[in-house]
Amino acid sequence: MTAYLDHAATTPMRPSAIAAMTEQMATMGNASSLHTAGRTAARAVEEARERLSRSIGARPSEVIFTSGGTESDNLAVAGTFVARHEVDPRRDHVVASAIEHHAVRDCVEHLVARHGARVTWVSPDAEGVVSAAAVREAVSDDPGSVALVTVMWASNEVGTVQPVREIAAVAHEFDIPFHTDAVQALGHVPVDFTASGADLMTITSHKTGGPLGVGALVARRGARLVPLSFGGNQERNLRSGTLNVPAIRGFAVAAEESVAMREAESARLVALRDRLITSALHLGHGLTVSGVWEAGDGTRRLPGNAHLLVPCCDGDSLLHLLDAAGVECSTGSACQAGLPQPSHVLLAMGVQEERARGSLRLTLGHTSTDTDVDAFLRALPAAIDRARRPG
Repeated sequence: MTAYLDHAATTPMRPSAIAAMTEQMATMGNASSLHTAGRTAARAVEEARERLSRSIGARPSEVIFTSGGTESDNLAVAGTFVARHEVDPRRDHVVASAIEHHAVRDCVEHLVARHGARVTWVSPDAEGVVSAAAVREAVSDDPGSVALVTVMWASNEVGTVQPVREIAAVAHEFDIPFHTDAVQALGHVPVDFTASGADLMTITSHKTGGPLGVGALVARRGARLVPLSFGGNQERNLRSGTLNVPAIRGFAVAAEESVAMREAESARLVALRDRLITSALHLGHGLTVSGVWEAGDGTRRLPGNAHLLVPCCDGDSLLHLLDAAGVECSTGSACQAGLPQPSHVLLAMGVQEERARGSLRLTLGHTSTDTDVDAFLRALPAAIDRARRPG
């Protein structure tokens, strides 16, 4: 039986979300149509919007449904930059953390290449924490030029939780909008959009046990954005396209359930994660843990995230050897899987390139059990021995 340890890439759908989505798929209606079927579909969307907003501490009017985290990140970053730059051409500068997911990172690089943007990549400390002081330093030299500050809520690779409220306060001190990618955080640590101070927040369904292909950008009513898609003017005129009503409904149900169960589930996953890390370190192969880690803590590091560095090994080789042994994990972001370069996150944390190549990301979720952890611990020694074998 396969041990699935890649919940940060996607987590299995919750039965409640499958049931809600299946029920909605049996009905007909375009939520933009004005007849009875259309109004019924629109009502399902608005009910889902209300449920989701309650789960994340936002107003329903602040939730903009999208196709997922990448689209939401792109809309937040590019939409804000273009809107601010058009009003004030001096605002040509983006301040972003150096550990952002590629949905943010590559979008910023596009703005640099195509829109003449400047960027400051704010480095984390050795544990992967981006401090508010570091963001202040990046902003304070010329705050009038900054169009946006973006720092993710929690690292998708090493699991470090960022001080988003403090960073938001710094951005607002200089009248700069703040965006945070909370894709990995929702359902795993407390996420309250209003209390965070963020102006824009990205979330997605399939990391909470909902369906693939649906997410949301949460945007304060005063947020200034330009759309990136055109044709229907749905979702506050910011995201054109026919709404995926069944997926939206499944998203809301999954998010609601994951948030309701978060506290108990966090304690369970912390215990599993700590056993995985502690046992792996005791195998005697020189393994180390990346990021913040303190046994029993699920606040500074995501409860289900274990990120290990294995010396004298290639992470992709380890991944394939573990996969052959029935253990599914990753070396980092699934969006970068198969690419030969080491993780930009680890390099930004000061990890040497050769060591960064030997990374393993093991992430636990709502279906994870002790059996999964045992399977990994049994398979790891042989995988390391083979990965280190000459040739």
